[in-house]
Amino acid sequence: MALFAPVNDIAHNIQLAVAPVFLLTGIGSILNVLAARLGRVTDRARKLEAEIPGYPSTRRQEALQQLGILDRRMAATHRAIALCTLSALLVCIVVAILFIGDLMPMRWTGIVAVLFILAMLLLIAGLMLFLYEVQIALKSVRVKAALLGKGLPGD
Repeated sequence: MALFAPVNDIAHNIQLAVAPVFLLTGIGSILNVLAARLGRVTDRARKLEAEIPGYPSTRRQEALQQLGILDRRMAATHRAIALCTLSALLVCIVVAILFIGDLMPMRWTGIVAVLFILAMLLLIAGLMLFLYEVQIALKSVRVKAALLGKGLPGD
């Protein structure tokens, strides 16, 4: 194809390239949620670390267990952010290839398909890690709820 393509061809290429942008919007929203969760977990861990020296030994042991849980949550969330970011990067590359593909006389179909499939697999893996992090959080809250259900000492 010539360097200067008709406007209709360029408009069609833009339509093809813009469709995955909606996927990028969704991934961006997921990344926003993950970043907020990571920030909250990190803040909680820092606060707990600062308070531990003043705790009695029994409470210190509980706090150390909570820190372990928070560390697992931070690791899972960090990995989920990395996977979702890589997914978004691959979608961006797909958008660029879809737009450039019509200007260059090469076969891009296989590359686009592979990149899109990889992007979806990375997104799936990121969402699975997000689900894992949520399960860790819920499990740690359920333990606390179980302790509260036993009643207070002296009741």
